[in-house]
Amino acid sequence: MALRARALYDFRAENPGEVSLREAEVLSLCSEQDIEGWLEGVNSRGERGLFPASYVEIVRAEAAGPPPPPPPLPPSDSRYANLPPGGYEPAPAPPSYPSFSYPGVSARPAALPYQHSQPSDDDWDDEWDDSSSTAADEAPAPGYYGGGFHDYDSSRYRMSTPGSYSTTASTATASSQAKGSATVSRNLNRFSAFVKSGGEAFVLGEVVGFVRDGDKLCVVHGPHGPEWQENPYPFGCTIDEPTKQTKFKGMKSYISYRLLPSHTGQAVHRRYKHFDWLYARLLEKFPVISVPRIPEKQATGRFEEDFISKRRKGLVWWMDHMCSHPVLSRCDAFQHFLTCSDEKAWKQGKRKCEKDEMVGANFFLTLTTMPGAPILEPQEVDAKLDAFKSFAKRMDEGVLLLNQTAGEFARKQASGFKKEYQKVGMAFKGLGQAFEIDQQAFSGGLNRAMSFTADAYDAIGEMFAEQPRQDLDPIMDLLAVYQGHLANFPDIIHVQKGALTKVRESKKHIEEGKMELQKATEIQERCNIISYATLAEIQHFHKIRVRDFKSQMQHFLQQQITFFQKVTLKLEEALQKYDAA
Repeated sequence: MALRARALYDFRAENPGEVSLREAEVLSLCSEQDIEGWLEGVNSRGERGLFPASYVEIVRAEAAGPPPPPPPLPPSDSRYANLPPGGYEPAPAPPSYPSFSYPGVSARPAALPYQHSQPSDDDWDDEWDDSSSTAADEAPAPGYYGGGFHDYDSSRYRMSTPGSYSTTASTATASSQAKGSATVSRNLNRFSAFVKSGGEAFVLGEVVGFVRDGDKLCVVHGPHGPEWQENPYPFGCTIDEPTKQTKFKGMKSYISYRLLPSHTGQAVHRRYKHFDWLYARLLEKFPVISVPRIPEKQATGRFEEDFISKRRKGLVWWMDHMCSHPVLSRCDAFQHFLTCSDEKAWKQGKRKCEKDEMVGANFFLTLTTMPGAPILEPQEVDAKLDAFKSFAKRMDEGVLLLNQTAGEFARKQASGFKKEYQKVGMAFKGLGQAFEIDQQAFSGGLNRAMSFTADAYDAIGEMFAEQPRQDLDPIMDLLAVYQGHLANFPDIIHVQKGALTKVRESKKHIEEGKMELQKATEIQERCNIISYATLAEIQHFHKIRVRDFKSQMQHFLQQQITFFQKVTLKLEEALQKYDAA
């Protein structure tokens, strides 16, 4: 008998090793034995891979030949070490994240542990830090041990906290632990963003703990859908006066930036390594928030004026997006970064941030919705995510094209246009010098006008060379920020998609009478929390996108108008010389 199955639902492959299914599609199975809730088979298009066992029903039919045999078990392949007895299917390879090769933007996937830049110029060895305060010397963050990944388990998230703390609505209840005839399976791919972020552990009810009121993050249902609750005390922060500092009697140099938060009025000074430390903490803590990326480190030329100026502009954009985010702006680590000016307090606050328990899977415990907030339908959430993915893809293509075009145009202005205008000026100057050979008195006015025209074109060439700093460079700085955001969202969406898959599996078990209704309801409620957070983050992205591009395009056009007015004025001055000739 050939092993065949019919798909009960559509399934979209999102990781290497998986295969997509269409409802009612007939597949050939490699084995009837599932591995942790997954089967392997070949779909009607000849594609072989893994799919959820609960998405298909087995159909037995006569076959002309034996089914495709499963791949042999290589004795030396470590990927087979943890399979259950009788399991011979290889674990899928880690997911391949989209690569982004934009100028000044690193292609670091947001869901992977953030790797600090190599300490070429900003080592943690100055008076503000000691070796005992780094994250490597403290208890490792949940899910990450020694840079590698370990599966989440419920015991890792059971925290002992004071009884005065309140339990969040997303805490797993005792009824969710009641025995049932079926449970929602864990993902076979333990390297997916859904698993590594802790989203799977949260949705399956394996994360239990208490959350302080001050750590709770509220998502409200606004006029356009879920939104982050706004910061009641908004603020901004300027970054200026980058200065070169030295230590160890001049043996080591670094650049210090002056930060002035508007809500304190107290200036603090930070080095690039402090931004780097904060960025790493934020990536670890917020798995469904697009943390803006900081400018990359540079090994050479880091004390050159152009590099310092460009990095400062990048940090200004980063700071603006941090202060504008309702969640990131109120983060304890960010507030410590902005306000602490005492050496001892800095070290203590830094250690406290590195010991923060509300990171990864525990972060989802901090998420709450307003009382009476409706349950979002999975189909509606899925449709919104697909729409955003299409939008993000088109925006990514548009950002890349504009970045390349603006960069090319800036280079032409700095070199080509400058040379061409100066070449025209030299030609006018040459003809004017020829006219000067004639010593007639009536030709003097023309000769002076020709010389002025030559100088005017030479000056216009210089103006073209300097103009990109005023209009095109700010556009490209903004594009770099959004390239980083667009690179962050694939993993954020993958976490949400993984949660929706678990809801579908639980509904399938309910239809088959294999799971208690209350347990499935709790899974859907926890998925609803992630749905609210994901859609709130997408909504925030759109709001700041409209704000930023509206403001930047206005600035660009104003600078263009001012520039061509200066060019026109220069030409009018030259024209007036001929009237007086």
